This record gives sequence, structure tokens and C-alpha cells, in this order.
Amino acid sequence: MKTLETWLLSVWYGHKPLAQLALLPLTALYCLISRVKQWLDTRKQVAQPVPVIVVGNITVGGTGKTPVVIWLVEQLQALGLTVGVISRGYGGKAGVATVTANSDPQNVGDEPVLIAQRTHVPLVVGRQRNLAIQRLLADTACDVIISDDGLQHYAMARALEIVVVDGQRQFGNGYCLPAGALREPLSRLETVDFVLTNGQNLQVQGDTLINLRSGNPLKLSEFAGQTVHVVTGIGNPQRFINSLQAAGLTVIAHIYPDHHAFNGTELQLKPDLPILMTEKDAVKCRAFAAEHCWYLPITAHIEADLAQRLLTRIRDLVHG
Repeated sequence: MKTLETWLLSVWYGHKPLAQLALLPLTALYCLISRVKQWLDTRKQVAQPVPVIVVGNITVGGTGKTPVVIWLVEQLQALGLTVGVISRGYGGKAGVATVTANSDPQNVGDEPVLIAQRTHVPLVVGRQRNLAIQRLLADTACDVIISDDGLQHYAMARALEIVVVDGQRQFGNGYCLPAGALREPLSRLETVDFVLTNGQNLQVQGDTLINLRSGNPLKLSEFAGQTVHVVTGIGNPQRFINSLQAAGLTVIAHIYPDHHAFNGTELQLKPDLPILMTEKDAVKCRAFAAEHCWYLPITAHIEADLAQRLLTRIRDLVHG
């Protein structure tokens, strides 16, 4: 599985024209099926009593979407709005379920637990997002709902769409799956409301590590010049690794699939060096982490003018 994933990434983001050409017939079939499904799902849309804001992407892999969701929740809460979040709960086993800061990531997914821990927002996961919305509204009188991902879930009506783009990898070779990394054609960007590009009008950064056992903070700069293990199971691990290397750390990488269910054996590493991971990994490793395990919380920063336009637009939607 790992070999296939590595090969596909090399096709999507490298120069393999013959492989791309061989996969194009499957891409054509994928696009046809996607268009038909989109048409059918759109006809099933049901208007929601409150605005639904979708934060998603059009590529496979991580783009920095979760920090944007957290930023958006915090900003809207600061405006006095009651915010709810729904998510697919990738990697989880539950059907429709309410998520709290103490929920088991293996049941409800790692990203929802991370969002709940950071924001304490009312949050419901569900494969069928309309059912998740129903549960959320039954439990909480929300002013606005944020959908963590779900851009391609066209059965869910939405009032506003935000796409997060990986500024480093961009869109790869520009093809849709499986010849390329795109879930939808690039033309989809012309129909969304806001495009946030990680590394340009969006910065996702962190400079303080947190110890998984003690909770004590330590500046990332304190690790400069050291060799560390990096254990991670996220959509785009290279961006995390690059940020550590840019801070002067030498990285021994141990990379697992996105949403990997850690069990503790992954942290039994030699030589005995500090182990660093993302906050998303940490929610699954805290129960068995050793004293030398650290995670790096990250925060989204959006250009001031763009942030103001985005928040004003949402506030106008809420107040009708």
C-alpha cells in the first residue's frame, strides 16, 4: 500500500508523462462518474435553517484545512455567534456521533477530536452530513455551522465555500484522480467563494512544542541543532518535516498513512532521541507517550483584509 501511495505521489507531483497517459482513461471515467453523482446529489439538497460554511479542498492530501476550521470557529465565537461543526470523521468507526475533547479518536476520527480540544465547539461526525447537521441542531441552537471538509458532498446544501490550497505542492500535474491529485477540475475554483493558499494569503505556523506527558511548553528553537525522530500519520507529512528542518533540526522520519491508528509500538524507537509529531498525531498518542514525546500546535493566520471580508460575509449570512 505504501509503495502504491509513493508511486502515485511521484506521478501526481513528479515528471512521469507515460504513467499519467496510462491513467488518463481512468481519470475520464472518474470525472464522468463524479459529474453524474454531483448532479444526482445536488437534486437531494435540503435547505438548512442556518448557514452552512464548507471548508474543503480539491486535492487529495493535507492542505492546512483543520487550522483554518479552528481559526474560523474562534473568530466567529469572538463575534458572539454560537458555532457548530460537522465532520466526516475520517478514520473513525462511529456512525453519527457527538464529539468532545475526551472522545476516542479511533471511534470518531482524529481531526474532530483535535478541533473539539482546541475550541470546545459543539461537534458531530457522520458519513451522511445532513444527518450530522440534524443531530447538531437538535442538540444546540447554532447560529452557523462549519463543515470540516465536504466540498464534494453535494447532497449537503451550503451557503459559502472556502477552499484551502497547498501553496507548496499546488495542484500537481493538474489532472483529476487517478492520473493526478485533483478531486475536481481546477475550474471548480472559479465557483467557490474564497480560496486560501497556504504559504501565501494563509500562513499556518507554530513555534512552541508541548510535551505529551507533562503539558510543558518548549520553544522549537531549543531543538535547533539536534537530531529528532518525527512520527506522523498526516496527509502531507513533508510540509511538517520541512518546517522542522527549516528550524535547524535534523529529522529521522517515520511516516505512516493519514489517519493511522497508533498503538504505541511506533514510538519505541532507537536511538533514544526526542520524538516530535503534529497535534493531530498527538490526540492519538497521548495515552502511551513517553516523556520525550512532543507535539507542535499550529495556528492559522489569514491576511487581514481577506479575513475581514470573509468574516463580514459570514456575519451577513447569519443576520440575513
